Amino acid sequence: MAPGSHKPSDPLRPSEAPRSPESAKSPDDSTDSTDSSESAESAESAESSGPWDDGLIARRVTEATAVALAAERVTALDSGGRGPGSQTPAPLAYDGRLRSRLDALRELVGLSRARVESETLAEAGRVLDEAAARRKLSGGHTVVAIAGATGSGKSQLFNALAGVAISETGVRRPTTAAPIACSWSDGAAGLIDRLGIPGRLRRRPLQSPEAEAQLRGLVLVDLPDHDSAAVEHRKQVDRILKLVDAVIWVVDPEKYADAVLHERYLRPMAGHAEIMFVVLNQIDRLPGEAADQVLDDLRRLLDEDGIALGEHGEPGATVLALSALTGDGVGDLRESLGQFVAERGAAARRVSADVDAAAADLRPVYAAGLRVGLSEEAREEFTDRLADAVGATAAGEAAERAWLRNANRACGTPWLRLWRWYQSRGESSTGRIPVRAAQPDEEATARQRVEQAVRTVSDRASTGLPAPWAQAVREAAVRGSQGLSEALDDLAARAGLPPGRPPRPGWWPAAVLVQAAMTLLQVVGGLWLFGQIVGVMAPNLGVPVLLMVCGIVGGPLVEWSCRMAARGPARRYGQEAERRLREAAAGCGRARVLDPVAAELLRYREVREQYGRVVRSGTGVG
Repeated sequence: MAPGSHKPSDPLRPSEAPRSPESAKSPDDSTDSTDSSESAESAESAESSGPWDDGLIARRVTEATAVALAAERVTALDSGGRGPGSQTPAPLAYDGRLRSRLDALRELVGLSRARVESETLAEAGRVLDEAAARRKLSGGHTVVAIAGATGSGKSQLFNALAGVAISETGVRRPTTAAPIACSWSDGAAGLIDRLGIPGRLRRRPLQSPEAEAQLRGLVLVDLPDHDSAAVEHRKQVDRILKLVDAVIWVVDPEKYADAVLHERYLRPMAGHAEIMFVVLNQIDRLPGEAADQVLDDLRRLLDEDGIALGEHGEPGATVLALSALTGDGVGDLRESLGQFVAERGAAARRVSADVDAAAADLRPVYAAGLRVGLSEEAREEFTDRLADAVGATAAGEAAERAWLRNANRACGTPWLRLWRWYQSRGESSTGRIPVRAAQPDEEATARQRVEQAVRTVSDRASTGLPAPWAQAVREAAVRGSQGLSEALDDLAARAGLPPGRPPRPGWWPAAVLVQAAMTLLQVVGGLWLFGQIVGVMAPNLGVPVLLMVCGIVGGPLVEWSCRMAARGPARRYGQEAERRLREAAAGCGRARVLDPVAAELLRYREVREQYGRVVRSGTGVG
């Protein structure tokens, strides 16, 4: 009779199997101290009574097996009661590519903590923690969970693989109330501890050299029903599925297309296809070719879920059909499991798939749809807007007018200079435009221009960025804009016209001397004429009149010539003043706004590079 089949005369049937007093207790009523006493009592019972061993479900073992289990449990008690196996197994080793991806993910999470919400990074942090925890544990064992819906026969399959009735089966639902672990070799205590399975729920399979050689290193876990009416059962399934190295999904002909199974479990775990077995159980209930038809439909559904199927030598999920009741196909599953466990690559593939899933979840946080950055055009536009707000163009024009005014004052005729002096007695004599207080309307307009410039540059810099980084760029720009208007006002006062008169070119002294000579000619000619009028000098109108005409005409001519000659230097002087103020405004805007924005963009590029390292595929075990 095939293992796992149940008939009224079956001596392994749970209802007929004798139980120890401890096995009758509810799992929830047991404590660690009770577990220790149970282990000690079971060791003594095994040595004295022989064929029966204690546990939640009584099971049949040989006398030699009982003695071996007793010795093992006593050793476990001496070492702290951590469960079967006292030897220290070799830890799991990831290959260089997987280690690089994990390091990149750890760096990515570290760089993102101040920019991305902790809830978004929670899954990536969990993957890192579980990868580190799994790496410290045995690399020679593979933890495989058997999951399925109510009535799918997963516990029956669990018993068939173990060769003995370990997990309780029956018509009562849900039958499996707590996960049960079965290990085919020693050294898996740490792995089972990680799953939170207590010692009273840990079993060993039927001792057989063939089974031990075929499944050595396997740790099989029977989970509660994933569609159980008990919420606690579903929580245990969800928790353990995140910790095991591989999963065997057991489905039956009635509920293999159940939406809960596909939408809640299979579809989200599509990236874990290489560590999944999908088993169609109870094919003994299907007549003729119906089993092949159901199996083909199951493959179709898995393909729609995005689960790659391991056919024709390609990596993917293994799909099998069997009957745990009759044993048909169980040998094929045991053989596939044996090869799977012998490769010792499931743990690393699981971690790699978890990293892939975490990277896919984080893609909206790091993957930009457009080319991002702050273009030179945007920088120049920001500088121009700040220059307009600070009045750099107006300041340059004022400097140019001040230069020309000083040129007119220096090279103008004395009579014109006296007239201008008389008109401007109340004005400043420094040659600069008197500074007047800015009007409230002008201040408000300048502030609005500054705010508009900051908004524009932040919008351009954040275009195409994922939401968290776009928000960080905008916040950096807003922080920098605080006090920017006041700082620009101070710069305008300090970086405007230099104190005193504007500098003069080298030809100005010569022009002043010529203008003085023209004035002297007028004075000499006038005195000469006056002397002739009063009779002091001999009459001669030609020479004095000529002198006066030369002076009167030459003075304005010299002034006009100087004004024409001063236009070039005055323009350059005004441009220099405008450039100085524009550079000062640009430096202030760069230090307060552009540099913080550029720092955020650089930080995003760094995390984007780390994300690129995370999403690269490929892993293995060293």
